[in-house]
Amino acid sequence: MSNVATPQPLRRLRAGIVGGGRGAFIGSVHRIAAELDGQAQIVAGAMSSHPAIARESAAAWFLERAYTSYADMASSEAADRNGIDFVIIATPNDLHYPVARAFLSAGIHVVCDKPLALTLAEGEELVRLVAAGPALFALTHNYTGYPTVRQAREMVRGGQLGEIRKVMV
Repeated sequence: MSNVATPQPLRRLRAGIVGGGRGAFIGSVHRIAAELDGQAQIVAGAMSSHPAIARESAAAWFLERAYTSYADMASSEAADRNGIDFVIIATPNDLHYPVARAFLSAGIHVVCDKPLALTLAEGEELVRLVAAGPALFALTHNYTGYPTVRQAREMVRGGQLGEIRKVMV
């Protein structure tokens, strides 16, 4: 009998998404990226400002919880012991700030598309909210956290792709 404990598997992170519902291209991109390495699963969403589309989109993604308001989602998920660990903001640009503010204020980590805000004052307020803690804030504009980007970087560094002559972003 060994004295070494068998490591317990870590649970997958529970993610939420605001925006990205039916008819929005970017939602599927974030879903694929978030779930690519098997460490996260999107379980809740406020996927549209139109209630019917929000519910239909959440059902199409088999989400456990569907919301018709990001404010309701932030407060409900923060109060739920099994609530989301972080939220992905995939809304039109003018909604990034108010959605981020709601989730940061609720203590929920935020992953947001660029731009994080439309004005300097909004950006500065988000910085203050993050500094006050406990939630973290991440911008997706460079995608360095995505497993495929990490793998590509290592392949370039390792010379596996030969001489790189052109990169299109």
